Amino acid sequence: MRLNKNAMYKALGFSLCALNLTFAASLASAADTAASTYKQDRADCMDGRSTQDRATCLRDVGAALNEARHGKLKDDDASVYQKNARIRCNALPDADRQDCLLRMSGRDTTITGSVSGGGILRETTTTIPEPPPPAAPAPEPMYPNMPAPR
Repeated sequence: MRLNKNAMYKALGFSLCALNLTFAASLASAADTAASTYKQDRADCMDGRSTQDRATCLRDVGAALNEARHGKLKDDDASVYQKNARIRCNALPDADRQDCLLRMSGRDTTITGSVSGGGILRETTTTIPEPPPPAAPAPEPMYPNMPAPR
């Protein structure tokens, strides 16, 4: 069976065009997201809803937009967040590590506060049973100076 080279080149060309259009659409979507995030963040700066002074806030928002336009801004997706949480918990001593991982997972955890309010508090209650009382010591003899019975 002989392949028609022209048909093969046309199919390859159409495939590359479709791939290029998909890539361009994803870039446009990322740019739209960056622009809308910039507008919202800038409005927060102007209205004083940021924890920074206005000049610092506007500078950071502009830098974030520039990084997003160049594809250097990291995603805030859940997997990155969870990875960072594990790294923070792994720095703790063994006795505290499992409790930290449980708190960061959100399981059986009460979460209060906000970043703008100064921080997020994660609270997990762990019930630790009381250890059993020590065994009672052997009773002392009533008459310590008395010789033992024969």
